[in-house]
Amino acid sequence: MLLPDSAVLSAAIDWLGHGLWDIAWWKIVLYTLVTTHITIAGVTIFLHRTQTHRAMDLGPIPSHFFRFWLWLGTGMVTKEWVAIHRKHHAKCETEEDPHSPQVKGIDEVMWRGAELYRKESKNKETIERFGHGTPDDWIERNLYSRFSWQGVGLMLVLNLALFGAAGAAVWAVQMLWIPFWAAGVVNGIGHYWGYRNFEAADASTNLIPWGIIIGGEELHNNHHTYPTSAKFSVKKYEFDIGWVYISLMQKIGWAKVKKLPPKLQMGDVKPVADEKTLEALIANRYEVMAGYAREMRRTTRHELEALKAKGADLSVLKAAKRWLHRDDDKVPAAARTHLVQAREAHPVLDKMVTMREELRQLWLNTSHSREQLASDLAAWCRRAEESGIAGLREFSTRLRAARA
Repeated sequence: MLLPDSAVLSAAIDWLGHGLWDIAWWKIVLYTLVTTHITIAGVTIFLHRTQTHRAMDLGPIPSHFFRFWLWLGTGMVTKEWVAIHRKHHAKCETEEDPHSPQVKGIDEVMWRGAELYRKESKNKETIERFGHGTPDDWIERNLYSRFSWQGVGLMLVLNLALFGAAGAAVWAVQMLWIPFWAAGVVNGIGHYWGYRNFEAADASTNLIPWGIIIGGEELHNNHHTYPTSAKFSVKKYEFDIGWVYISLMQKIGWAKVKKLPPKLQMGDVKPVADEKTLEALIANRYEVMAGYAREMRRTTRHELEALKAKGADLSVLKAAKRWLHRDDDKVPAAARTHLVQAREAHPVLDKMVTMREELRQLWLNTSHSREQLASDLAAWCRRAEESGIAGLREFSTRLRAARA
């Protein structure tokens, strides 16, 4: 057997060590971060906001670019991803949810999220029921869906060609990026730990206020509250980098936003809450209740300050304060004792909790007429303003200024 001549062998060794580009290690790291970020952008803008929730229309150039890139970088089939995510919203936190940490456990979803996705992708009923309206053109049928894993194979070849042996590590990071950040972190931690702006019906949370690493998907509670919004940030201090890209594409005609989070409009304070006030309450109920939660937190701080001034025990109220503004079914069993004790010891907070539930029933009550509900709202405002509780009085006054 003949050995290759030294020139060929040296070239092969050099290629394995450096690849065609022969660039510094930090440039390889930068390339990896840029390519994985493009993948994240494709998932959040194309798969999530455009295809799944129809929050925006995406022009043919960015739309096909993202389809091609996701074929290279993930091997995911658009119809499967969309169907599974729509089912997650439709069946959230139930046994039928494909990836709820509240049902399956945080460890299962965090570390085996990709396996849960693959398992659900084989459920033909899920794909047919929830996957409607996704691309079904020639290239989708004959390449992207039919040969889904050939794309990631091509990405491996490209990386090996560009970086030599280091390309395998680059490819491994690219392939693990979405399973870890999207399937594990967003679907797992995003329904388990974090802060909540809104009392959505599920357990969704915002991981951090700045959505950069996962393209804005960090703001998961905001998204579950307003799932058809193209913008995930709602507070002044929140940042959604996916929305930045969408805004830039809008400017050049590559995207058209169809829906944004509703914004409560304020006008003059009405003498009495009426049907228009009721409309504003129902249409903006999550924002209204977030405002109520702020008043409850402020009142709780005053109660804690009063206890501290008297040298009394603060432990019960401190343990209960994070649950006072939550719906009853969201309060864990371990916190209920402290909550009951806190309400018994603090009549002001007990009154606010009771009136919060009464206010919530105004949009949950389907047996009353519109006129009756408006009358109930006016009566609620009157009781709130006559309660002697500053937080209730101020909240009710602002509510009477709300406009639909």
